Amino acid sequence: MKILFILNDAPYGSEKLYNALRLAMKLQQEHAEAEVRVFLMADAVTAALPGQTTPQGYYNIERMLKAVVSK
Repeated sequence: MKILFILNDAPYGSEKLYNALRLAMKLQQEHAEAEVRVFLMADAVTAALPGQTTPQGYYNIERMLKAVVSK
């Protein structure tokens, strides 16, 4: 199974990117044979910048993205 996530929302300010990465991580966990790809465009590109400061009350998107990409 091949799955492509196209993300275009900013990493912080809403939970859209967080929820997409959470779903990607869960799919990788439950379906080891699945090929999960993430395409970042527009505001979502800033999620891949290293050394981000995570705002109070938010999850670290950089860490989540690294977890998805490493698998």
